[in-house]
Amino acid sequence: MNHTQPVGGVPFSVATPQQAAQWVAETSLKLKSGIHIHLANAYTVALADKSAEYRETLTAGAVNFPDGKPVGAVSALRRDRPRLHQVRGPQLMLDTLAATQKSGARSYFLGSTSEVLTALERNVRAAYPHAKIVGIESPPFRALSERERADQIERIRASGANIVWVGLGTPKQDVVARELAAELPVAAVAVGAAFDFAAGTLKPSPQWVRSVGLEWAHRLYLEPRRLWRRYLFGNSRFLLAAIRWGRRED
Repeated sequence: MNHTQPVGGVPFSVATPQQAAQWVAETSLKLKSGIHIHLANAYTVALADKSAEYRETLTAGAVNFPDGKPVGAVSALRRDRPRLHQVRGPQLMLDTLAATQKSGARSYFLGSTSEVLTALERNVRAAYPHAKIVGIESPPFRALSERERADQIERIRASGANIVWVGLGTPKQDVVARELAAELPVAAVAVGAAFDFAAGTLKPSPQWVRSVGLEWAHRLYLEPRRLWRRYLFGNSRFLLAAIRWGRRED
């Protein structure tokens, strides 16, 4: 992506949702080496502000799209030119899958549970019958051994995938996406809860809720035990990071 704007020390790419999806679908077919792509939000920026190691994951050759209204709001308040546009992870995945029906890029889904993946694959094949799905994999909910990781890399390589969708939760999925891109000539995209939305196991917020920037409140209502700390502490740190970093690149 040509243009970036930094928010809280994280460089974000400027693109509309449609431009981002088309770019992933087309670029993934031309890669000689891997790229890692992240759908980063206020919580992601807060984690990057807390951890220099994690911030490096989002800056070392990464492409970050702003998944969440707060990042775009900072860009709007600063009157950035060009301005950042929200690119929601769940929609990016679906829009890219739609675009791959013409581009021919092959997708591999890595993450979540086997039940979610089965439902996801069924729904994707029904909605996008010409999209090429070459693999689904639910890895163990623990760190992989060196042998397991090597075997996983070889399975993805053998599948011929161009795009690896990684749904392992933040921040793990971002680290895994970077590792995959270092080993394979793929576009490794960390997409958060996109698997659950596409599978139908997690209900998306109503359009009006998303339009006013309250999707986080809907998610908190659905998953209060898992998300309350993220929003209480993450949003506060995000605001401080956005102010402290200003427009510095790193």
